[in-house]
Amino acid sequence: MLDQLFRIAREMESVHEQGGNRCLTGKIMASLFYEESTRTRFSFESAMHKLGGSVISTENAKQFSSVSKGETLEDTIRILNGYADIIVLRHYESGSAKRAADISTVPIVNAGDGTGQHPTQAFLDLYTIEKELGHIDGITIAVVGDLANGRTVRSLCYLLSKYRSIRIRMVAPDVVKMRDDIKGYLARHDVVFSEETSLEDVAAEVDVLYQTRIQKERFGDREEDYEQARGVYVVTPEVMARMQRGAIVMHPLPRVDEIDVAVDDDPRAAYFRQAQNGLYIRMALLAACLGADIARA
Repeated sequence: MLDQLFRIAREMESVHEQGGNRCLTGKIMASLFYEESTRTRFSFESAMHKLGGSVISTENAKQFSSVSKGETLEDTIRILNGYADIIVLRHYESGSAKRAADISTVPIVNAGDGTGQHPTQAFLDLYTIEKELGHIDGITIAVVGDLANGRTVRSLCYLLSKYRSIRIRMVAPDVVKMRDDIKGYLARHDVVFSEETSLEDVAAEVDVLYQTRIQKERFGDREEDYEQARGVYVVTPEVMARMQRGAIVMHPLPRVDEIDVAVDDDPRAAYFRQAQNGLYIRMALLAACLGADIARA
C-alpha cells in the first residue's frame, strides 16, 4: 500500500509542476480542525484545490462551531456527511478519528488526534526518507525530543516496523520518553530500538535524525516538567559536524529552539523539503480516497 501511495505521490509532483489538474472537480473536502494547524491544514486544502476540488473549512472548530454549544463530534460528522465528499479531521482527543470513521458515510482522514496518531505525517516522512536516501529498509534513525506526546513519531514508529532491518534510537528527556505501547509494539515486530542519552553520540551513527519540538501545550499545568524537557537536545552545527555526509535531519515542524537556524543552510537539513512533500502525499491520498482517474483528468 505504501509503495502504491508513493508512486501516486511521484505522479502528483508532476501534476503540481504542471499547475494541477481537474481530477477532483465537483468534489468537496471538509477541513475540520479542532486544533491549530498551518502545514497540515494548508497542504490538504492546497492539495484539494490543485486537483480541481473545493474546500469548506474551519481552523478552530473547538471555538467557532457548534461544539461550543455542546454538539458531539459524532453529530458534527453526521451533518458534514451531507455537505462533503471527504472529511479531514484534526481533534484534541486520541481516538477521535476512529470515532468519526465508525459513523461516517464518507472517508475520514486523520490529520492528528491528540497525542495519539498523525498517519499522514508518517506517510510524508517515509516518502521523504525514500526520496532523500533512496531506500527505507536497513536505515538507522534517531527520534529526538518529545516522544511521549509526539504523535508524529508514534505514527512513524508504527510504519517503520513494516520495513526490514530498521534500527531506532530514542533520545528524550526522562519526562517525555517514548511510551510503553510503542516500545511494546516495536518489540513484538522485532524492530531493534534503544533509549539513549547522548544526542552527539547517536548523531554519528544514524542515517536520519528526526527532531521534534517539546510540546508545551501538552503539559497543562506541569510547568516544571516542561522546563526540565525544553532545550535539552538541540541540533546545532556541532551536532551536524558529527553526522555522516549522506545523513539527513528531519522535523515535522513547527520548530521553536530545538534546531539552530544555522543548520538551515546545510544540505542535509531536509525539513523544508519534507514539508513540501506533504503536499504531494496529500494530493495522492485525496485522489486515492475519492477514486480519481489521474490519467484522464
